Amino acid sequence: MSENDNNPPTAKLSGMNLNPNAGSFVPRASAKPFVPSWMPQPAAPPAPPNASGIDFNGPPPAATVDTTPAAPKPAAAAAAAPAPAPAPVAKPASAPKAAEAPKKKAETAAPKAAPATTSASSAPAPAAAAAAAAGGAAGAAPAAEEEEDVVDQETLTEFFGKEHVNVIFIGHVDAGKSTMGGRILEATGMIDKRTLEKYEKDAKEAGRDSWYLSWALDTNAEERAKGKTVECGRAYFETDTRRYTILDAPGHKTYVPSMIGGAAQADCAVLVISARKGEFETGFENGGQTREHAQLAKSNGVNKLVVVINKMDDPTVNWSKERFDECVSKLSPFLKANGFNMKADVVFMPVSGFTGANIKARIDCEWYKGPSLLEYLDQLKIADRNLAAPLRMPISEKYKDMGTVVVGKIEAGSLKKGSTLLMMPNSVKVEVQAIFNELEEEIPAAAVGDNVRIRLRGIEEEDIMIGFVLCSPKHPVHAVSKFEAQLGILDHKNIICAGYTAVLHIHNAIEEVSLSAMLHLLDKKTGRKSKRPPQFLKKSQQGIVMIETSGPLCVETFTDSPRLGRFTLRDEGKTIAIGKVTKLHFGTEEA
Repeated sequence: MSENDNNPPTAKLSGMNLNPNAGSFVPRASAKPFVPSWMPQPAAPPAPPNASGIDFNGPPPAATVDTTPAAPKPAAAAAAAPAPAPAPVAKPASAPKAAEAPKKKAETAAPKAAPATTSASSAPAPAAAAAAAAGGAAGAAPAAEEEEDVVDQETLTEFFGKEHVNVIFIGHVDAGKSTMGGRILEATGMIDKRTLEKYEKDAKEAGRDSWYLSWALDTNAEERAKGKTVECGRAYFETDTRRYTILDAPGHKTYVPSMIGGAAQADCAVLVISARKGEFETGFENGGQTREHAQLAKSNGVNKLVVVINKMDDPTVNWSKERFDECVSKLSPFLKANGFNMKADVVFMPVSGFTGANIKARIDCEWYKGPSLLEYLDQLKIADRNLAAPLRMPISEKYKDMGTVVVGKIEAGSLKKGSTLLMMPNSVKVEVQAIFNELEEEIPAAAVGDNVRIRLRGIEEEDIMIGFVLCSPKHPVHAVSKFEAQLGILDHKNIICAGYTAVLHIHNAIEEVSLSAMLHLLDKKTGRKSKRPPQFLKKSQQGIVMIETSGPLCVETFTDSPRLGRFTLRDEGKTIAIGKVTKLHFGTEEA
């Protein structure tokens, strides 16, 4: 051990080879003690503003400029002399590390600010100093707000790199919707081979060999035993360009309300048609769900429709072009009569959900040269979404899981963890504790179009009903019990008069309502209103009616929010009318 091993660090540094030709040091009374960059930095009070003019330990970004004349800098003289021998640089002490955390936070809030200098000997950049002097402290706060907004938007864009699309599979019972959904999950790698083999084994034991693919979506015992979807199933898959949520609607007429709830969340629909002899005719004739599902999808705002002619591999079809053309020729006039744009919004394609033909890879077919199903969905243009609008999220499910959890699709705006929101119509303020995506992974934020699960604080599960709306506290959704609506009668044997009661389906809400007054009859060609109120409405007529509910209902006018302003009326298990909200009534006031 040498004699200097017990000496303090300063004794060791004094023996180092310093430059003898360096300029003399001129002290300045107002200057702080000089510490070379290669020495350990002392644990000093909060650091003064650096070369960028921003104090990273204070409120960002308070810009300050040092106007004191600078003394001759030893570093300038040292630059003219020969470079000294490289000295070992000591690791920073704990004090600079403590000051580094707020620096990073400030850089996140203002990414365009000049980077902080890392040593006392670094010279400030002339451009940075000039910018700091020109900007001044007056415009610092607004600049910070603008930068924060930019960062928030960039963060959302980076996080939601792939666009999210909700696809609902609709059609008559036994058309093959669940089987096709299971095949898509298998083709995109969302179901591993072991799970698929287990489904196949269980299906064989139950005597349902061909049902194993549908079990990926039909998860409960009742659905698997009957081979019929009861609730609107939900699954998730992802391609190279988009993220998708499958909404598997039940095909049986008994479960149409579940189908309506799914259609209210969908961006586009896949209408599954069975090409098998007899099955297409059964689904398309009066009373078949092919017709009703197409009408309900359109009335719920689903304009993009992919019509897949399924079961083309069936022995009765055998990929026959004649059978495909027959289905297309019968469906086209019906879809056009329901308001679909056949050229821009509807496409027909042959597939086989069981074998997977034309699901992911294109088929080798002489008479069909179009895209596969997933290929078409990836390039399908979805309506623009307004991220800057006030938050609107109708509740589709609720349950308890370490707190109150709600499920729904964000129809407008965005939310993030820690936000304070409003649950309407009971006007309860809630806090977002956690947000989960389709894969049950926790995420920091969610935007319009996403299906999410949110854990809330400040409300009990019993106080939430399906159809409530989670919204912005500054711009809450309207809750009324009386509104005017434009109504179109689809199918009803009798006339509809004032006092008629029916079940209203609007977004995810289901409410029994009464038509308290008939206000106007509408001319279908000109759209003109009658001066006198009609005594009744009948099939194929349109009118303006007053609708009353038993309690407050979260709605918006169709002009302000189409998703929360369109509805369906059902009675005796049938869809009798569709409509849109035109005017809201707030007690004695009208809006």
